Amino acid sequence: AVLKDGLRSQVSAALKEGQVTPTELCQRCLALIKSTKFLNAYITVAEETALKQAEESEERYKKGQPLGILDGIPIAVKDNFNTAGIETTCASNMLKGYISPYNATVVQKLLDQGAVLLGKTNLDEFAMGSGSTDGVFGPVRNPWSYSKQYKEKSVPKSHSEDEESSWVITGGSSGGSAAAVSSFTCFAALGSDTGGSTRNPAAHCGVVGLKPTYGLISRHGLIPLVNSMDVPGILTRCVDDAAILLGSLAGHDPKDSTTIQDDFKPFELPNLTDISKFSIGIPKEYHAPGLSSEILALWSKAADLFKNAGAKVVEVSLPHTRYSIVCYHVLCTAEVASNMARFDGLEYGHRSDKKDSTESMYAATRREGFNDVVRGRILSGNYFLLKQNYEKYFVKAQKVRRLIANDFMKVFKSGVDILLAPTTLTDAALYTEFIQEDNRTRSAQDDILTQAANMAGLPAISVPTALSERGLPVGLQFIGRSFQEKQLLTVAKWFEKQVQFPVIELEEVKRHDNGVFQHQKSSFS
Repeated sequence: AVLKDGLRSQVSAALKEGQVTPTELCQRCLALIKSTKFLNAYITVAEETALKQAEESEERYKKGQPLGILDGIPIAVKDNFNTAGIETTCASNMLKGYISPYNATVVQKLLDQGAVLLGKTNLDEFAMGSGSTDGVFGPVRNPWSYSKQYKEKSVPKSHSEDEESSWVITGGSSGGSAAAVSSFTCFAALGSDTGGSTRNPAAHCGVVGLKPTYGLISRHGLIPLVNSMDVPGILTRCVDDAAILLGSLAGHDPKDSTTIQDDFKPFELPNLTDISKFSIGIPKEYHAPGLSSEILALWSKAADLFKNAGAKVVEVSLPHTRYSIVCYHVLCTAEVASNMARFDGLEYGHRSDKKDSTESMYAATRREGFNDVVRGRILSGNYFLLKQNYEKYFVKAQKVRRLIANDFMKVFKSGVDILLAPTTLTDAALYTEFIQEDNRTRSAQDDILTQAANMAGLPAISVPTALSERGLPVGLQFIGRSFQEKQLLTVAKWFEKQVQFPVIELEEVKRHDNGVFQHQKSSFS
Protein backbone atom coordinates (compact mmCIF):
# COMPACT_ATOMS: atom_id res chain seq x y z
CA ALA A 1 0.00 0.00 0.00
CA VAL A 2 1.13 3.52 -0.73
CA LEU A 3 0.32 5.89 2.11
CA LYS A 4 0.21 9.63 1.71
CA ASP A 5 2.37 11.75 3.93
CA GLY A 6 -0.07 13.79 6.03
CA LEU A 7 -1.22 12.14 9.25
CA ARG A 8 -4.59 13.85 9.54
CA SER A 9 -5.90 13.55 6.02
CA GLN A 10 -4.29 10.40 4.68
CA VAL A 11 -2.65 7.96 7.10
CA SER A 12 -5.24 8.23 9.86
CA ALA A 13 -8.03 7.91 7.28
CA ALA A 14 -6.36 4.84 5.70
CA LEU A 15 -6.16 3.18 9.12
CA LYS A 16 -9.82 3.98 9.88
CA GLU A 17 -10.97 2.66 6.51
CA GLY A 18 -8.90 -0.51 6.88
CA GLN A 19 -6.79 0.16 3.77
CA VAL A 20 -3.81 -0.64 5.97
CA THR A 21 -3.58 -2.05 9.49
CA PRO A 22 -1.39 -0.68 12.30
CA THR A 23 0.54 -3.98 12.26
CA GLU A 24 1.28 -3.69 8.52
CA LEU A 25 2.37 -0.10 9.00
CA CYS A 26 4.62 -1.06 11.91
CA GLN A 27 6.15 -4.00 10.01
CA ARG A 28 6.85 -1.78 6.99
CA CYS A 29 8.63 0.76 9.19
CA LEU A 30 10.63 -1.96 10.99
CA ALA A 31 11.69 -3.39 7.61
CA LEU A 32 12.84 0.07 6.52
CA ILE A 33 14.77 0.51 9.78
CA LYS A 34 16.63 -2.74 9.03
CA SER A 35 17.39 -1.81 5.42
CA THR A 36 18.61 1.67 6.44
CA LYS A 37 20.65 0.39 9.39
CA PHE A 38 23.80 1.85 7.80
CA LEU A 39 22.42 5.34 8.58
CA ASN A 40 22.89 4.52 12.29
CA ALA A 41 19.77 6.54 13.10
CA TYR A 42 18.57 4.20 15.86
CA ILE A 43 20.39 3.09 19.00
CA THR A 44 17.63 0.72 20.15
CA VAL A 45 14.86 -0.80 18.02
CA ALA A 46 11.98 -1.99 20.23
CA GLU A 47 10.57 -4.43 17.68
CA GLU A 48 8.69 -6.69 20.09
CA THR A 49 7.12 -3.80 22.03
CA ALA A 50 6.21 -1.96 18.83
CA LEU A 51 4.45 -4.95 17.28
CA LYS A 52 2.53 -5.53 20.53
CA GLN A 53 1.43 -1.86 20.57
CA ALA A 54 0.43 -2.15 16.89
CA GLU A 55 -1.68 -5.25 17.62
CA GLU A 56 -3.45 -3.43 20.46
CA SER A 57 -4.10 -0.51 18.12
CA GLU A 58 -5.50 -2.90 15.51
CA GLU A 59 -8.00 -4.26 18.03
CA ARG A 60 -9.19 -0.72 18.79
CA TYR A 61 -9.67 0.02 15.08
CA LYS A 62 -11.62 -3.23 14.64
CA LYS A 63 -13.97 -2.10 17.41
CA GLY A 64 -14.22 1.34 15.83
CA GLN A 65 -12.69 2.92 18.93
CA PRO A 66 -9.32 4.43 17.99
CA LEU A 67 -7.79 6.66 20.67
CA GLY A 68 -7.27 9.51 18.24
CA ILE A 69 -5.36 10.63 15.21
CA LEU A 70 -2.06 9.14 16.44
CA ASP A 71 -3.45 5.67 17.12
CA GLY A 72 -1.31 3.13 15.24
CA ILE A 73 1.15 5.76 13.98
CA PRO A 74 4.84 4.68 14.19
CA ILE A 75 7.04 7.23 15.99
CA ALA A 76 10.64 7.36 17.26
CA VAL A 77 12.10 9.05 20.33
CA LYS A 78 15.53 10.58 20.89
CA ASP A 79 17.55 8.51 23.34
CA ASN A 80 17.66 11.20 26.02
CA PHE A 81 13.98 10.73 26.92
CA ASN A 82 13.25 8.13 29.60
CA THR A 83 11.28 5.13 28.38
CA ALA A 84 10.06 2.45 30.81
CA GLY A 85 11.32 -0.99 29.81
CA ILE A 86 13.48 0.33 26.94
CA GLU A 87 17.13 1.27 27.41
CA THR A 88 17.91 5.01 27.68
CA THR A 89 21.60 5.69 27.01
CA CYS A 90 22.05 9.36 25.96
CA ALA A 91 24.64 7.78 23.58
CA SER A 92 27.05 7.56 26.53
CA ASN A 93 28.99 4.83 28.31
CA MET A 94 27.70 6.43 31.51
CA LEU A 95 24.14 5.18 30.84
CA LYS A 96 24.74 2.07 28.71
CA GLY A 97 22.33 -0.57 29.94
CA TYR A 98 20.22 1.90 31.97
CA ILE A 99 16.49 1.15 31.88
CA SER A 100 14.29 3.85 33.36
CA PRO A 101 11.44 2.86 35.72
CA TYR A 102 9.15 5.50 34.15
CA ASN A 103 8.25 7.19 30.87
CA ALA A 104 8.95 10.83 30.13
CA THR A 105 5.65 12.76 30.10
CA VAL A 106 5.86 13.35 26.33
CA VAL A 107 6.45 9.63 25.69
CA GLN A 108 3.55 8.69 27.97
CA LYS A 109 1.24 11.16 26.20
CA LEU A 110 2.08 9.63 22.81
CA LEU A 111 1.53 6.08 24.10
CA ASP A 112 -1.76 7.12 25.75
CA GLN A 113 -2.95 8.22 22.31
CA GLY A 114 -2.05 4.90 20.72
CA ALA A 115 1.22 5.85 18.99
CA VAL A 116 3.59 2.94 18.27
CA LEU A 117 7.09 3.46 19.68
CA LEU A 118 9.57 1.94 17.22
CA GLY A 119 12.74 2.75 19.13
CA LYS A 120 15.27 5.25 20.45
CA THR A 121 17.32 7.43 18.11
CA ASN A 122 21.01 8.33 18.04
CA LEU A 123 22.49 11.65 19.19
CA ASP A 124 25.64 13.39 20.33
CA GLU A 125 26.61 12.20 23.82
CA PHE A 126 24.20 13.78 26.34
CA ALA A 127 22.98 15.97 23.42
CA MET A 128 26.22 17.99 23.43
CA GLY A 129 27.07 18.65 19.80
CA SER A 130 25.80 19.85 16.45
CA GLY A 131 26.62 16.94 14.16
CA SER A 132 25.35 13.73 15.83
CA THR A 133 28.92 12.49 15.46
CA ASP A 134 30.09 12.35 19.08
CA GLY A 135 27.94 9.62 20.60
CA VAL A 136 29.42 6.34 21.79
CA PHE A 137 27.40 4.45 19.13
CA GLY A 138 29.06 6.28 16.22
CA PRO A 139 27.95 9.04 13.85
CA VAL A 140 24.57 9.28 12.13
CA ARG A 141 24.62 9.46 8.33
CA ASN A 142 22.36 11.88 6.53
CA PRO A 143 19.86 9.97 4.32
CA TRP A 144 20.38 12.63 1.64
CA SER A 145 23.94 11.27 1.20
CA TYR A 146 22.28 8.33 -0.58
CA SER A 147 19.67 10.33 -2.48
CA LYS A 148 19.45 10.57 -6.24
CA GLN A 149 19.56 14.36 -5.92
CA TYR A 150 22.91 14.40 -4.06
CA LYS A 151 24.51 11.57 -6.04
CA GLU A 152 23.80 13.24 -9.37
CA LYS A 153 25.44 16.50 -8.28
CA SER A 154 28.18 15.62 -5.83
CA VAL A 155 29.25 11.99 -5.62
CA PRO A 156 32.13 10.81 -7.83
CA LYS A 157 30.94 8.19 -10.30
CA SER A 158 34.10 6.08 -10.31
CA HIS A 159 35.56 5.10 -6.96
CA SER A 160 33.40 3.35 -4.41
CA GLU A 161 35.90 4.37 -1.70
CA ASP A 162 35.29 8.02 -2.61
CA GLU A 163 31.57 7.43 -2.44
CA GLU A 164 31.96 5.82 0.97
CA SER A 165 33.66 8.96 2.28
CA SER A 166 31.24 11.34 0.54
CA TRP A 167 28.43 11.02 3.09
CA VAL A 168 27.32 14.12 4.96
CA ILE A 169 26.32 14.70 8.57
CA THR A 170 22.75 15.06 9.83
CA GLY A 171 23.43 18.00 12.10
CA GLY A 172 22.69 17.65 15.78
CA SER A 173 22.21 16.80 18.38
CA SER A 174 18.86 15.21 17.34
CA GLY A 175 20.39 13.79 14.14
CA GLY A 176 19.02 10.28 14.66
CA SER A 177 15.44 11.56 14.93
CA ALA A 178 15.84 13.78 11.84
CA ALA A 179 17.36 10.91 9.83
CA ALA A 180 14.59 8.54 10.98
CA VAL A 181 11.85 10.89 9.74
CA SER A 182 13.74 11.80 6.55
CA SER A 183 14.31 8.14 5.59
CA PHE A 184 10.60 7.26 6.09
CA THR A 185 11.26 4.81 8.97
CA CYS A 186 8.71 6.68 11.13
CA PHE A 187 6.10 9.40 10.66
CA ALA A 188 7.32 11.67 13.44
CA ALA A 189 10.06 11.74 16.03
CA LEU A 190 10.85 13.54 19.26
CA GLY A 191 14.09 15.47 19.58
CA SER A 192 15.27 17.99 22.15
CA ASP A 193 16.23 21.61 21.49
CA THR A 194 18.58 23.49 23.83
CA GLY A 195 20.44 25.69 21.36
CA GLY A 196 19.03 24.47 18.05
CA SER A 197 19.32 20.68 18.40
CA THR A 198 15.98 20.02 16.66
CA ARG A 199 16.03 22.78 14.04
CA ASN A 200 19.64 22.25 12.94
CA PRO A 201 19.26 18.55 11.93
CA ALA A 202 15.79 19.27 10.51
CA ALA A 203 17.37 21.81 8.13
CA HIS A 204 20.16 19.41 7.11
CA CYS A 205 17.81 16.42 6.64
CA GLY A 206 15.02 18.19 4.77
CA VAL A 207 12.31 17.80 7.44
CA VAL A 208 10.27 20.15 9.63
CA GLY A 209 11.74 20.85 13.08
CA LEU A 210 9.64 22.64 15.73
CA LYS A 211 11.01 24.09 18.96
CA PRO A 212 7.96 25.11 21.02
CA THR A 213 7.80 27.96 23.53
CA TYR A 214 9.65 27.13 26.76
CA GLY A 215 7.10 25.75 29.22
CA LEU A 216 4.53 24.66 26.64
CA ILE A 217 5.64 21.00 26.65
CA SER A 218 6.76 19.11 29.75
CA ARG A 219 10.45 18.37 30.28
CA HIS A 220 9.74 15.69 32.88
CA GLY A 221 11.74 12.61 31.89
CA LEU A 222 13.94 14.48 29.41
CA ILE A 223 17.47 13.98 30.76
CA PRO A 224 18.52 17.59 31.29
CA LEU A 225 21.29 19.44 29.53
CA VAL A 226 20.39 23.08 30.32
CA ASN A 227 17.21 23.21 32.41
CA SER A 228 16.46 26.84 31.60
CA MET A 229 16.60 26.28 27.82
CA ASP A 230 15.78 22.59 27.13
CA VAL A 231 12.55 21.99 25.19
CA PRO A 232 11.26 18.73 23.68
CA GLY A 233 11.35 19.20 19.90
CA ILE A 234 9.12 17.77 17.17
CA LEU A 235 10.37 16.42 13.83
CA THR A 236 7.90 15.62 11.04
CA ARG A 237 7.69 15.64 7.24
CA CYS A 238 5.21 18.52 7.06
CA VAL A 239 4.02 21.46 9.18
CA ASP A 240 0.51 20.02 9.64
CA ASP A 241 1.97 16.92 11.28
CA ALA A 242 4.04 19.10 13.63
CA ALA A 243 0.80 20.83 14.70
CA ILE A 244 -0.81 17.44 15.39
CA LEU A 245 2.10 16.32 17.57
CA LEU A 246 2.12 19.68 19.38
CA GLY A 247 -1.58 19.34 20.14
CA SER A 248 -0.95 15.91 21.62
CA LEU A 249 2.01 16.94 23.78
CA ALA A 250 1.40 20.51 24.98
CA GLY A 251 -0.15 21.54 28.28
CA HIS A 252 0.39 21.60 32.02
CA ASP A 253 2.24 18.77 33.73
CA PRO A 254 2.15 18.61 37.57
CA LYS A 255 5.54 16.87 37.39
CA ASP A 256 7.17 19.89 35.70
CA SER A 257 6.71 23.19 37.54
CA THR A 258 7.96 25.17 34.51
CA THR A 259 5.01 24.16 32.33
CA ILE A 260 2.10 26.53 31.68
CA GLN A 261 -0.83 26.35 34.09
CA ASP A 262 -3.55 26.71 31.45
CA ASP A 263 -4.99 23.90 29.38
CA PHE A 264 -3.74 23.84 25.81
CA LYS A 265 -6.33 23.63 23.07
CA PRO A 266 -5.10 21.62 20.05
CA PHE A 267 -5.67 23.42 16.76
CA GLU A 268 -6.04 22.57 13.11
CA LEU A 269 -4.05 24.85 10.83
CA PRO A 270 -6.06 26.91 8.35
CA ASN A 271 -5.13 26.96 4.66
CA LEU A 272 -4.02 30.55 4.52
CA THR A 273 -4.65 32.33 1.24
CA ASP A 274 -4.16 35.93 2.34
CA ILE A 275 -0.80 36.67 3.95
CA SER A 276 -1.19 40.47 3.78
CA LYS A 277 -2.20 40.83 7.44
CA PHE A 278 1.22 39.61 8.57
CA SER A 279 4.35 41.59 9.25
CA ILE A 280 7.55 39.59 8.68
CA GLY A 281 10.77 40.80 10.30
CA ILE A 282 14.19 40.18 8.75
CA PRO A 283 16.80 40.40 11.56
CA LYS A 284 19.90 41.99 10.02
CA GLU A 285 22.24 40.47 12.65
CA TYR A 286 21.45 37.00 11.30
CA HIS A 287 23.54 37.86 8.25
CA ALA A 288 26.31 36.28 10.31
CA PRO A 289 29.95 35.62 9.39
CA GLY A 290 30.19 32.29 7.55
CA LEU A 291 26.67 32.47 6.07
CA SER A 292 26.96 30.95 2.61
CA SER A 293 26.01 33.11 -0.37
CA GLU A 294 23.59 30.35 -1.41
CA ILE A 295 21.64 30.49 1.87
CA LEU A 296 21.72 34.30 1.84
CA ALA A 297 20.16 34.26 -1.65
CA LEU A 298 17.45 31.81 -0.50
CA TRP A 299 16.71 33.99 2.54
CA SER A 300 16.29 37.06 0.28
CA LYS A 301 14.14 35.07 -2.12
CA ALA A 302 11.90 33.94 0.76
CA ALA A 303 11.53 37.55 1.96
CA ASP A 304 10.54 38.57 -1.59
CA LEU A 305 8.02 35.72 -1.67
CA PHE A 306 6.24 37.20 1.37
CA LYS A 307 6.52 40.74 0.01
CA ASN A 308 5.07 39.80 -3.38
CA ALA A 309 2.19 37.99 -1.66
CA GLY A 310 1.26 41.22 0.13
CA ALA A 311 2.88 40.74 3.54
CA LYS A 312 4.70 43.63 5.16
CA VAL A 313 8.41 42.77 5.20
CA VAL A 314 10.67 44.93 7.38
CA GLU A 315 14.31 44.79 8.36
CA VAL A 316 14.67 44.68 12.14
CA SER A 317 17.58 44.79 14.56
CA LEU A 318 18.35 42.47 17.47
CA PRO A 319 21.50 44.30 18.61
CA HIS A 320 22.60 41.89 21.34
CA THR A 321 22.62 38.88 18.99
CA ARG A 322 26.37 39.20 18.52
CA TYR A 323 26.95 38.45 22.21
CA SER A 324 24.50 35.56 22.30
CA ILE A 325 26.80 32.64 21.43
CA VAL A 326 29.34 33.59 24.13
CA CYS A 327 26.54 34.16 26.63
CA TYR A 328 25.01 30.80 25.66
CA HIS A 329 28.36 29.02 26.12
CA VAL A 330 28.76 30.34 29.70
CA LEU A 331 25.18 29.53 30.77
CA CYS A 332 25.13 26.17 28.98
CA THR A 333 28.35 24.86 30.52
CA ALA A 334 27.43 26.15 34.00
CA GLU A 335 24.12 24.25 33.94
CA VAL A 336 25.81 21.19 32.40
CA ALA A 337 28.32 21.11 35.28
CA SER A 338 25.42 21.13 37.73
CA ASN A 339 23.32 18.57 35.86
CA MET A 340 26.14 16.09 35.28
CA ALA A 341 26.93 15.92 39.02
CA ARG A 342 24.19 13.27 39.42
CA PHE A 343 26.22 10.74 37.42
CA ASP A 344 28.47 9.59 40.22
CA GLY A 345 28.33 5.80 39.89
CA LEU A 346 26.36 5.36 43.10
CA GLU A 347 22.69 5.20 42.21
CA TYR A 348 22.45 4.29 38.52
CA GLY A 349 24.50 4.11 35.36
CA HIS A 350 28.12 3.10 34.99
CA ARG A 351 30.24 2.41 38.08
CA SER A 352 34.01 1.98 37.90
CA ASP A 353 35.70 -1.11 39.36
CA LYS A 354 38.26 1.18 41.00
CA LYS A 355 37.27 1.10 44.67
CA ASP A 356 40.30 2.44 46.60
CA SER A 357 38.05 5.15 48.03
CA THR A 358 34.71 6.82 47.29
CA GLU A 359 36.52 9.79 45.73
CA SER A 360 38.65 7.62 43.42
CA MET A 361 35.55 5.63 42.42
CA TYR A 362 33.73 8.92 41.57
CA ALA A 363 36.66 10.16 39.50
CA ALA A 364 37.23 6.89 37.66
CA THR A 365 33.49 6.47 36.96
CA ARG A 366 33.23 9.91 35.40
CA ARG A 367 36.47 9.52 33.44
CA GLU A 368 35.30 6.17 32.00
CA GLY A 369 31.66 7.20 31.55
CA PHE A 370 31.92 10.62 29.86
CA ASN A 371 33.66 11.48 26.60
CA ASP A 372 36.06 14.42 26.20
CA VAL A 373 33.28 16.75 25.05
CA VAL A 374 31.15 16.22 28.17
CA ARG A 375 34.15 16.40 30.51
CA GLY A 376 35.30 19.61 28.78
CA ARG A 377 31.92 21.27 29.30
CA ILE A 378 31.83 20.20 32.97
CA LEU A 379 35.29 21.73 33.47
CA SER A 380 34.29 25.00 31.75
CA GLY A 381 31.06 25.22 33.73
CA ASN A 382 32.77 24.66 37.07
CA TYR A 383 35.33 27.35 36.17
CA PHE A 384 32.56 29.89 35.46
CA LEU A 385 30.88 28.96 38.76
CA LEU A 386 33.98 29.41 40.93
CA LYS A 387 33.42 31.97 43.68
CA GLN A 388 35.88 34.43 42.12
CA ASN A 389 34.31 34.03 38.63
CA TYR A 390 30.60 33.78 39.43
CA GLU A 391 29.81 37.52 39.15
CA LYS A 392 32.20 38.07 36.27
CA TYR A 393 30.85 35.30 34.04
CA PHE A 394 27.64 33.62 35.19
CA VAL A 395 25.79 36.66 36.54
CA LYS A 396 26.93 38.82 33.62
CA ALA A 397 25.76 36.17 31.14
CA GLN A 398 22.34 36.12 32.83
CA LYS A 399 22.11 39.90 32.41
CA VAL A 400 23.05 39.65 28.72
CA ARG A 401 20.44 36.89 28.32
CA ARG A 402 17.82 39.32 29.59
CA LEU A 403 18.97 41.93 27.03
CA ILE A 404 18.71 39.32 24.24
CA ALA A 405 15.15 38.43 25.32
CA ASN A 406 14.28 42.15 25.50
CA ASP A 407 15.51 42.63 21.90
CA PHE A 408 12.91 40.11 20.71
CA MET A 409 10.18 41.70 22.88
CA LYS A 410 10.87 45.15 21.42
CA VAL A 411 10.70 43.84 17.85
CA PHE A 412 7.41 42.02 18.48
CA LYS A 413 5.96 45.07 20.26
CA SER A 414 6.81 47.18 17.20
CA GLY A 415 4.20 45.21 15.24
CA VAL A 416 6.29 42.41 13.73
CA ASP A 417 4.48 39.04 13.90
CA ILE A 418 7.13 36.57 12.77
CA LEU A 419 10.90 36.69 12.22
CA LEU A 420 12.39 34.98 9.17
CA ALA A 421 16.02 33.85 9.31
CA PRO A 422 18.35 31.08 8.10
CA THR A 423 18.54 27.96 10.30
CA THR A 424 22.13 27.04 9.42
CA LEU A 425 25.12 28.85 7.89
CA THR A 426 25.62 26.24 5.14
CA ASP A 427 24.18 22.96 3.89
CA ALA A 428 25.36 19.71 5.54
CA ALA A 429 29.12 19.23 5.77
CA LEU A 430 30.95 16.11 4.69
CA TYR A 431 31.67 13.96 7.74
CA THR A 432 35.38 13.89 6.89
CA GLU A 433 35.45 17.71 6.91
CA PHE A 434 33.19 18.13 9.94
CA ILE A 435 35.47 16.13 12.27
CA GLN A 436 38.51 18.26 11.40
CA GLU A 437 37.33 20.80 13.97
CA ASP A 438 36.62 20.11 17.63
CA ASN A 439 33.08 19.87 19.01
CA ARG A 440 33.21 23.23 20.83
CA THR A 441 34.27 25.17 17.71
CA ARG A 442 31.66 23.41 15.58
CA SER A 443 28.86 23.95 18.10
CA ALA A 444 29.71 27.65 18.41
CA GLN A 445 29.46 28.01 14.62
CA ASP A 446 26.39 25.84 14.12
CA ASP A 447 24.31 27.20 17.02
CA ILE A 448 24.87 30.84 16.12
CA LEU A 449 21.54 31.28 14.30
CA THR A 450 19.42 29.09 16.58
CA GLN A 451 20.38 29.48 20.25
CA ALA A 452 19.01 33.05 20.74
CA ALA A 453 15.43 31.69 20.47
CA ASN A 454 16.23 29.25 23.29
CA MET A 455 17.64 31.98 25.50
CA ALA A 456 14.49 34.05 24.94
CA GLY A 457 12.23 30.97 25.31
CA LEU A 458 10.50 31.68 21.98
CA PRO A 459 8.89 29.21 19.56
CA ALA A 460 10.76 28.58 16.29
CA ILE A 461 10.33 26.22 13.36
CA SER A 462 12.70 25.21 10.59
CA VAL A 463 11.02 24.53 7.24
CA PRO A 464 12.83 22.78 4.36
CA THR A 465 13.09 25.37 1.61
CA ALA A 466 15.21 24.20 -1.33
CA LEU A 467 18.12 22.01 -2.40
CA SER A 468 21.60 23.50 -2.52
CA GLU A 469 23.88 23.29 -5.55
CA ARG A 470 25.21 20.06 -4.03
CA GLY A 471 21.70 18.56 -3.99
CA LEU A 472 21.35 18.85 -0.20
CA PRO A 473 18.47 20.37 1.83
CA VAL A 474 18.52 23.94 3.11
CA GLY A 475 16.03 25.16 5.73
CA LEU A 476 14.86 28.58 6.86
CA GLN A 477 13.45 29.24 10.32
CA PHE A 478 10.52 31.28 11.57
CA ILE A 479 10.61 32.67 15.11
CA GLY A 480 7.33 33.68 16.74
CA ARG A 481 5.97 35.34 19.86
CA SER A 482 5.73 33.33 23.09
CA PHE A 483 2.84 30.84 23.06
CA GLN A 484 1.73 31.99 19.58
CA GLU A 485 2.42 28.60 17.99
CA LYS A 486 -0.79 28.68 15.96
CA GLN A 487 0.24 31.90 14.21
CA LEU A 488 3.81 30.65 13.72
CA LEU A 489 2.74 27.31 12.24
CA THR A 490 0.07 28.93 10.05
CA VAL A 491 2.69 31.14 8.39
CA ALA A 492 5.14 28.19 8.17
CA LYS A 493 2.45 26.08 6.47
CA TRP A 494 1.77 28.83 3.93
CA PHE A 495 5.50 29.09 3.19
CA GLU A 496 5.85 25.30 2.93
CA LYS A 497 3.07 25.25 0.32
CA GLN A 498 4.75 28.01 -1.72
CA VAL A 499 8.23 26.46 -1.85
CA GLN A 500 7.15 22.87 -2.67
CA PHE A 501 10.30 21.25 -1.30
CA PRO A 502 11.17 18.09 -3.27
CA VAL A 503 10.82 14.66 -1.67
CA ILE A 504 14.00 12.67 -1.11
CA GLU A 505 14.59 9.98 -3.71
CA LEU A 506 16.42 7.18 -1.92
CA GLU A 507 17.25 4.62 -4.56
CA GLU A 508 19.47 1.60 -5.07
CA VAL A 509 21.52 1.63 -1.92
CA LYS A 510 22.91 -1.65 -3.20
CA ARG A 511 25.81 -2.16 -0.85
CA HIS A 512 23.59 -1.74 2.17
CA ASP A 513 20.20 -2.91 1.03
CA ASN A 514 18.88 -5.71 -1.13
CA GLY A 515 15.76 -3.75 -2.02
CA VAL A 516 15.25 -0.48 -3.81
CA PHE A 517 13.80 2.63 -2.23
CA GLN A 518 11.37 4.56 -4.34
CA HIS A 519 9.36 7.28 -2.71
CA GLN A 520 6.92 9.20 -4.78
CA LYS A 521 6.02 12.81 -3.99
CA SER A 522 4.71 13.00 -0.40
CA SER A 523 4.34 9.26 -0.07
CA PHE A 524 5.35 6.46 2.22
CA SER A 525 5.42 3.36 0.05
